[in-house]
Amino acid sequence: MIAAYIDGGARGNPGPAGYGVRIEQEDGTLVEEFAGAIGVATNNVAEYRGLLAALEWAIAHGHRSILVRSDSLLLVQQMLGNYKVKHPGLQALHAKARALVHDIGHVLFEQVRRERNADADRLANSAMDEAGRT
Repeated sequence: MIAAYIDGGARGNPGPAGYGVRIEQEDGTLVEEFAGAIGVATNNVAEYRGLLAALEWAIAHGHRSILVRSDSLLLVQQMLGNYKVKHPGLQALHAKARALVHDIGHVLFEQVRRERNADADRLANSAMDEAGRT
């Protein structure tokens, strides 16, 4: 099972936003890192965009089992079905994520402390820098 560390953020909330994703093998070996600037958005939208990017990467690379690690309590609890998705701006993103989870087959979600998500945070910050320049 691969692990995807995801993070998203916005400077200003809403503000210049981006996400970062780090994919690792079970032993912690780096598989790939990537990030994306998404223009002006909220931090929660950016978190979901990071999740979608990780899930889409898993599908494109033929993975049927993935562990998603995020420091966002909201995202993890919403994906586990423990929190309702009330914000209209997140509902479509959540629905798309649920569909991708179904397509993959086996997806686990785990909330991690920010210090365990430092690489994804670094990537998200570089994407926010890029979003702020556009």
